[in-house]
Amino acid sequence: MDLFAPTEPQRTGAQQPLAARMRPRTLEEFVGQLPLVGPGKLLRRAIEADRLTSLILYGPPGTGKTALAHLIAHTTRAHVEVLNATSAGVAELREAIVRAKEHARLDGRRTILFIDEIHRFSKAQQDVLMPDVEQGNPILIGATTFNPFFAILPALVSRSLVCELKPHPVDDILTILGRALTDTERGVGELPVRADEEALRHLAEVSEGDARRALNALELAALTTPKGADGTIHLTRAAAEESIQKKAVVYDRDEDAHYDTISAFIKSMRGSDPDAALYWMAKMLYAGEDPRFIARRMVICASEDVGNADPQALLLAAAAAQAVEYVGLPECRIPLAQAAVYIAAAPKSNAAYLGIEQAMKDVESGRSFEVPAHLKDASYKSAKKLGRGQGYKYAHDYPGHHVEQAHLPAPAVYYEPTEQGFEQTIKARLARWRAPSKAPPTKDEHD
Repeated sequence: MDLFAPTEPQRTGAQQPLAARMRPRTLEEFVGQLPLVGPGKLLRRAIEADRLTSLILYGPPGTGKTALAHLIAHTTRAHVEVLNATSAGVAELREAIVRAKEHARLDGRRTILFIDEIHRFSKAQQDVLMPDVEQGNPILIGATTFNPFFAILPALVSRSLVCELKPHPVDDILTILGRALTDTERGVGELPVRADEEALRHLAEVSEGDARRALNALELAALTTPKGADGTIHLTRAAAEESIQKKAVVYDRDEDAHYDTISAFIKSMRGSDPDAALYWMAKMLYAGEDPRFIARRMVICASEDVGNADPQALLLAAAAAQAVEYVGLPECRIPLAQAAVYIAAAPKSNAAYLGIEQAMKDVESGRSFEVPAHLKDASYKSAKKLGRGQGYKYAHDYPGHHVEQAHLPAPAVYYEPTEQGFEQTIKARLARWRAPSKAPPTKDEHD
């Protein structure tokens, strides 16, 4: 089956959504993803030379996976088969593979097998592909929004080039929208549309890197906004908000609102107000803030403001940051919210933060200690001749795995634990250890 052959009941021409009509026809028309298809890059060279190996195109919706597959099909000399894993089964897979073998036998042409949503195939269905993909016919192009290293058989991934497509930045989506507005053949250029810059920017920002969503919202706005007295279709920000069903909020990631909102978020967690923390987080996520930025700030807050009063806060914040990478939006808002609530509700201590700040000040001010001889590395040959390590006491040889021993040439106290949460336990323990003892050590000193 040819990728571009019409099938019933398929819509064609102006009946297709704007996003489908505006798919790039050449690599020059393809916007973004320069690390993959930029001039001189491996995938671009392979496409232009028609020397493709199997590919897994992985990325969020609207990043160009299907568009890139269409481009490859348009430029290749290979036969093309298309399947969607949501509806195809083993029988359809086997039929496509049989046709690929027939084309190779009859006219020497290889077949590109494009499978959309490939992660939806079961293990058994993916196993069907293995022998023939390994032989190079068909050439598999799989598109997925799921991490292929988790969702696709390792053996199939190892035989494919995995290409990760990133969400489109705002400027790329503005370029795509601009082309759609001026293209009279495939876009909405035949309509008398006059779009405000802030309306287009709103579509670009709240589409969260999804070009398809931005284009479909633009088309909806262009087709449903009534003409004004001057005969033009004026797309205002209000029209853009309605077409994409998302209100604009006062939040600019490059201006004061960005820093003010993250400041309010951190101070709400520090001030033990989980309700306020959730609100400011919701505002940032709604406005399109990078969830990784939020996660990084939470990790800092968990250590700086909670610290050892509840060491679990840092673990939960770090786990939330990892979940952001693994899950992505919109679901990653859930572990982010869980961590934010935990940090806000946790007992607070900034003692560790104050300790490192004071230690840094001492180092910067020139208080430079030499490492005491008994603490220096004694693992190399002739270290004993230099007196390295002599007199060092190995803590595990003493009761309670602790022994009085100088670890700085001069006394200094940087960490002063509070009475908050678990830090109360740490404070009591350190008080015992820091108090000078009259009792002699019970073990011989280690050299």
